[in-house]
Amino acid sequence: MHHTARLRALRRALLRQGIESLLVTHLPDVRWLCGFTGSNAALAITSRKAVLFTDGRYTAQAKEETQAARVVIAKGSALKEACALLEASAAGAAFDPEQTTVRQLGMMREALPAKARRSFFQPLKAPVVSELRMVKDADELRVMEEAAAVGCTLFDAILPHIVPGVPETEIAATLEFFARSLGAEGMSFETIVASGQRSALPHGRATEAKLPRNGFVTLDFGVILKGYCSDMTRTVCLGKPDGEARQAYDAVLEAQQAAVEAVRPGATCGEVDEAARAVLRKAGLAQYFTHSTGHGVGLEIHELPRVAAGQRAELVPGMMITIEPGIYLAGKFGVRIEDMVAVTDRGRRVLTPAVKALIEL
Repeated sequence: MHHTARLRALRRALLRQGIESLLVTHLPDVRWLCGFTGSNAALAITSRKAVLFTDGRYTAQAKEETQAARVVIAKGSALKEACALLEASAAGAAFDPEQTTVRQLGMMREALPAKARRSFFQPLKAPVVSELRMVKDADELRVMEEAAAVGCTLFDAILPHIVPGVPETEIAATLEFFARSLGAEGMSFETIVASGQRSALPHGRATEAKLPRNGFVTLDFGVILKGYCSDMTRTVCLGKPDGEARQAYDAVLEAQQAAVEAVRPGATCGEVDEAARAVLRKAGLAQYFTHSTGHGVGLEIHELPRVAAGQRAELVPGMMITIEPGIYLAGKFGVRIEDMVAVTDRGRRVLTPAVKALIEL
């Protein structure tokens, strides 16, 4: 039932924008709308029909997975055949300019008769499917809660392996092995293990660098479960932190908690971001917080909404966001703490309750 409901919601959104039909090529959007998980898909949606085009590799899979849309196995290009169907069914169609490459647009136009090439396809003025995907239904929330719980289990499991002299890549490998053993379909992004001075790199992917005797280790990782991503970060310390490091950690933890507490229906994304920034400003560390406070997460690791300065989008129940302030002192160390937080009717629910007090190993 729920794919039919999603298509209904999409048609209502298109109607509001005065759009007659839509070509969907972004695979997570295709999956959300009709359930198909293959690597080649073009979903043509008009007011009356939804037709999924794919190729012969997916004959059995498409039939099995696809709901609420008719399946066509294309003889040639799935994209071009979807365009031909739209041209025969509607006076014009929209596409998502954030997901369509110049080359794809060229192919889409080639599939049309010469007279329709210039005007038939128009870019969406505002994202439609990604906006709908922001609010998760009960099934999605359940799966994401499960994925987040796997993340917490992984964090507890990796702690005994974090010892001086072990390469970061080995920590990542152990973590990823455990993730697969717990049923993960994969990692939701390249595992970040950044130790010592490398913890000052916000996206310090695991390298052959060996864990130091003394210093922070930032672990930022997530798993994919039933297509949905989890995301969490914890920063632990090898040996005893010095005064500066301890102060920095406490400030980030306080900022993170303040932002989590700011999450509630009706709050804007900018207000949540400001809650974290204000704490770091007071501690004199705001200039070292060089990225946004968080992002939506779901079928993709980065989705709408953006939890960043000045963002006016309002939080509504069913949204799933990350809260991940951090500070980075080049050549010294960095600290980041991240939770996944669901917006509820009354406030929020933290899905990653693993310990956040500083762990000294």
